[in-house]
Amino acid sequence: MRFGNATKITPTAMKERRRAETGSSLRLRLGARRYRRSWVALLTFASLLALLGVGVVSGPACANKPLPNILLILMDDIGIDQWQLFGYGGTTPAAMPNINAIAKAGIKFHNLWAMPACSNGRAALFTGRYPFRTHVYTAIGNNDLANFMLSPNEVTVPQLLKQRGYKSALFGKFHLGIQSNNPYSYGMVKALGWDYFYGWLDATGDPSSIDQTAGGVSPPETWSCGFVRDANHGGADMGACYAGDNTCTLMTKSGTEAPGRICRDAGGIFDPNQSCSNPRPGYIDFATLSGHYVSPLVIDNEDGSIEQVPSTDLRARIYRGTVPIDAAIDWIKQQPKNQPWMVSLAFATAHTPVMQPPIQLLPPGEADTSNLDCSNTIDQRVLTNQMEEALDTEVGRLLVATGLASRGQNGQLVYHPQATNTVIVMVTDNGSLGSVVKAPFDGSRSKSTVYQTGVWCPGIVAGPQVKQPGRQVNAMVNIADLYQLFGELAGIDVHKSVLQTVDAQPILPYLVNPAQPSIRKTNYTEIGTNLHANGEINGPCQYNTTTCTQIAPSKSVCEDNNGIWWGQGATDPSTEGIPAEGLKLCCDVAVWQANHAQTISTDIYPLEAFAIRNRLYKLVVNSYEAYDATSNSCAAETTKEFYQINEKVPVPKLDTANADLLANGAKLNRQEQKNYDALTAQLTKLLASQPACPGDINLDGIVNYLDVGYWDLYQGLSLGYSSWGDVNLDGLTDSADLAIILQNFGSCPAGRGAQALVARLQPLPPVSW
Repeated sequence: MRFGNATKITPTAMKERRRAETGSSLRLRLGARRYRRSWVALLTFASLLALLGVGVVSGPACANKPLPNILLILMDDIGIDQWQLFGYGGTTPAAMPNINAIAKAGIKFHNLWAMPACSNGRAALFTGRYPFRTHVYTAIGNNDLANFMLSPNEVTVPQLLKQRGYKSALFGKFHLGIQSNNPYSYGMVKALGWDYFYGWLDATGDPSSIDQTAGGVSPPETWSCGFVRDANHGGADMGACYAGDNTCTLMTKSGTEAPGRICRDAGGIFDPNQSCSNPRPGYIDFATLSGHYVSPLVIDNEDGSIEQVPSTDLRARIYRGTVPIDAAIDWIKQQPKNQPWMVSLAFATAHTPVMQPPIQLLPPGEADTSNLDCSNTIDQRVLTNQMEEALDTEVGRLLVATGLASRGQNGQLVYHPQATNTVIVMVTDNGSLGSVVKAPFDGSRSKSTVYQTGVWCPGIVAGPQVKQPGRQVNAMVNIADLYQLFGELAGIDVHKSVLQTVDAQPILPYLVNPAQPSIRKTNYTEIGTNLHANGEINGPCQYNTTTCTQIAPSKSVCEDNNGIWWGQGATDPSTEGIPAEGLKLCCDVAVWQANHAQTISTDIYPLEAFAIRNRLYKLVVNSYEAYDATSNSCAAETTKEFYQINEKVPVPKLDTANADLLANGAKLNRQEQKNYDALTAQLTKLLASQPACPGDINLDGIVNYLDVGYWDLYQGLSLGYSSWGDVNLDGLTDSADLAIILQNFGSCPAGRGAQALVARLQPLPPVSW
């Protein structure tokens, strides 16, 4: 599934290579300049459209009816196991009255697959394309090359909807790129087509670790949840609450809640048992990030300007479930009445590190959890429920504040989609974290895996198009299908409008036709490995005592998910003595453990995994660097597993370890064999539908002068380092990549190329549902 060839090169050699371009490499660069004039000319009219992924619209955008606004609510790490609304939720489900009201006014998709991780789930949603096409295989980390981030040459949802005059804004978590290796850096969201962005481009794409010094007032590892507890639990009942603007308030406990938590929730730092002083003490630390509360907020304005909000600013110190709601309300209220818009509201709930949300966001009478331990897996289950309840509260606040709903006499959400011209879509990027999975789902086969608990997620759509609201759709749908839904709502045929192969299938028929039979015959999901320069990948992260994965992009993410990091910078006592650069693979961890009389991590997550299903059966293919106990070494291994599954309530038939129909050489019956053969053939055909095309930077299916122009563009933007023009994946965009492009001129002619461009130049028809 990879492209290009990587050659080992040190960071020092990278810089020297960049300076030392002479001879033939210089001639290649000068040759590229011959294309520059054509490249500039092509940026007018048709090829500009190809670059932007948009077509020409003539006449009124919609002759029959005004275009609907679209509100996408994208949640994080909430699998279908979490919600009573879908018949599950365990013995202690979170209270979700507002989301329940939305579902009652719309339809529930009970059989929706996402992808196993944050980034590949989001990339599939916003492009309608599976990970093996976008090359976003897993959660993006700080060291991943740009080639494994979402390319601006993809036709994203905001780019698609521009054809109909939509304005698009994204609020909250991004995680389709990381600024360290992305040529567009803090402007990457705008580069992908959004008009406005207000959210987080964190170094790992997710909330940082919790600042356990609580703002510098205590030694490290003192306060697991990032705030000073009350005096009954080792903290204080009075103290000084400092704000980022250098003001200070003396706080004293007057109710049940610790003043340290009240101060933290308000964006301040609580100095226990101290009075306010001016200037404030030097140990008060407003610079250190802290989970869901102190975050590096970035704003990409519509005029192209970028604001990096400092950590002293109140906007960067408020709960992540609240900040995007406030910003989205303001933006929506500013939109003219006749301006169609799409808002993508991307929560970080309930991603680790799990923390207490502000108490005012919880249902009345909710037990005080101030004294729970955020690093304790049992307490994390309680806190995950509360984070979901806080999300529900904020969703309700958004709808009421923007006039999409109101409150009844008893405070309940009153939502009538027919009274608005807005479609609400709710979905999750991947399944739940293993430690918080609700029974009867399988916590050992959860987020980061292609098993049911890792990819089976809640889906809700509500809007005036929905006929017979309150029903449930049991047909298979994929998170990528939402791309087609957005196109359908705007009257765009995405399969004709987009140059690239689109995997999305229709969803709108399920809204307008209660008797609509299943459209998908199969469903698909996958996870893989994003690459660093020269083929390096994420370090190993060990969970429990025997499980190891290379999904976590950094030490902090590993440890926030209750893991032990074995890569560079490992500090756990069990890793003492490993090389300074850390171990490379999970199987290396197992070898080390065997050599040092430790419990061996034999349960190794695959580096690549694929799953495909039909109505009754599911095929899973896992590829590993496995541990061979006989030779105490690593060995490449690919396994196939085959399951019969269903979505029954309250106990679905899951793909658990003891349910594999191929286990122990078991023989399949005739029906099983027929389905196994069919799914195997379908998976093989699907993966073969994206042949390698080295040098096709603009993703139009052919290598030509446009790709030279893009190489030149990205080479300049990246200053010669990581970009989508880095064809050989060595972390440099240089003459070696240009040589590959020129060598492959005219290759991959099977791409849709010019035919698709011509189709996109035709006027769009009016919308008719």
